[in-house]
Amino acid sequence: MLLRHEGFRRLCRARDLLLDTRERPLTIHELARDIQISPFHLIRQFEAVFGSTPHQFRQASRLELARQLLASGQHSVTEVCMEVGFSSLGSFSVLFTRRMGETPSAYQRRMRRVFAVPCLVSQHLMPGCLTLMGRIPRSSWPE
Repeated sequence: MLLRHEGFRRLCRARDLLLDTRERPLTIHELARDIQISPFHLIRQFEAVFGSTPHQFRQASRLELARQLLASGQHSVTEVCMEVGFSSLGSFSVLFTRRMGETPSAYQRRMRRVFAVPCLVSQHLMPGCLTLMGRIPRSSWPE
């Protein structure tokens, strides 16, 4: 597909709008009106350039953000669901499970285990230089 500079710029603008509107997502008609092309033309060109329809792109970007938020472990699954723009916990869980191969809560548990930092001495991290000082014999300390 041969696409002129202006057409490519419009599609990039549409992609940016899809990423920026989590609170109230734009419909395809609103998106097409904003970038001044027809809705059907938008869908065809967007898929040809980016490899997915605007709807698929929006879902994939939401799921990627959900993965990041779940991995951080600071939010519940329900909070993540609402944060990324899904209105139904059930539909979010089904889509997440279908795409990622595990439920959101299982993914979050697995990420907590993967990124857990074991503390051998205490709950606080200690600078390496201080841990090394404990191993130096006192006789070799400068006076």
